[in-house]
Amino acid sequence: MTLSLSVETARWRAHQQAVLAEFPGLVPVAKGNGYGLGNDRLAAEARRLGTGMLAVGTAAEAHAALVHYPDDLLVLTPYRVGEEPLDLPARVVRTVAHVESLRALPYGTRVVVECMTSMRRHGIGRADLARLPVDGVVFEGFALHLPLDRPDGSDPVAEVAEWVSAIAAVGLPTGTVFLSHLGAADLARLAGQFPATVFRSRIGTRLWLGDTGALTARATVLDVTPIARGERYGYRQHKAPSDGHLLVVTGGTAHGVGLEAPKYLHGMVPRAKGLARAGLATVNRTLSPYSWSGRQLWFAEPPHMQVSILFLPADAKPPAIGDELPLNTRHTTTHFDRVVDR
Repeated sequence: MTLSLSVETARWRAHQQAVLAEFPGLVPVAKGNGYGLGNDRLAAEARRLGTGMLAVGTAAEAHAALVHYPDDLLVLTPYRVGEEPLDLPARVVRTVAHVESLRALPYGTRVVVECMTSMRRHGIGRADLARLPVDGVVFEGFALHLPLDRPDGSDPVAEVAEWVSAIAAVGLPTGTVFLSHLGAADLARLAGQFPATVFRSRIGTRLWLGDTGALTARATVLDVTPIARGERYGYRQHKAPSDGHLLVVTGGTAHGVGLEAPKYLHGMVPRAKGLARAGLATVNRTLSPYSWSGRQLWFAEPPHMQVSILFLPADAKPPAIGDELPLNTRHTTTHFDRVVDR
């Protein structure tokens, strides 16, 4: 009884090498649920890539990664004054986003200073650059987390260049700048403008999930029950809309199945589709991520904790118990029972 993620390992690793070639000096990111693959697995893959640094989301994730990754670990979440202390070795680099946080760190801590970009998430402002204490900490570089979209047509290279120039103007080191969400062509432009600066891209989604064909999620069929039109079933005793079969398959809310992060919609077509899905949901019709014989199946009712019940119309031959169904699920919100190499 498992929800599995199957990895075509050779193809997956070839994609990693292609991304590494496109972004020399990249820093792999392993955080949260490990992009569906697990942070321990990603730490091992990052070690194989030999990048010398792995970025993790939190200090707790850095502590957990110590036994799986031997090189430097960069904590992306900024250090907060008063946070619960963890026993972290010198190879763990902390991110700071406030002058006060930098001052509160123990003597000799290695730090990356996050700058406030047009993301407006966190970071120091340009006026604070001159206030940064230069004694007591080891500067490993500055970091710029950039937005994915730029509807105003602004130039990300110009934004980075302004920050690098501002940092240099107050006498702070610009030897290394960590970047998120910048393309290879933009990095080449920056390298031409600042040949003495090493720009290191922090990449997670594109590195691990960029080749979707190398990863296949599969669920196991646990039960197949014939049902006639009008018969009641499930927790809420809904009536079957037609003759068919109820399929009980692995994957439920504990795995993240049926749970969806909010999406930002662009254009009329995606908005129309969103409205259509919302309209169907009001009459208890919700498409599931599961498929059988090339057909995307409907949830018969909302997912249970560890299984889902699907409705298969009578015109389709049902699977047998033990068969596997592919499902299209968001890896960053899905917890698989196992990851299988093939």
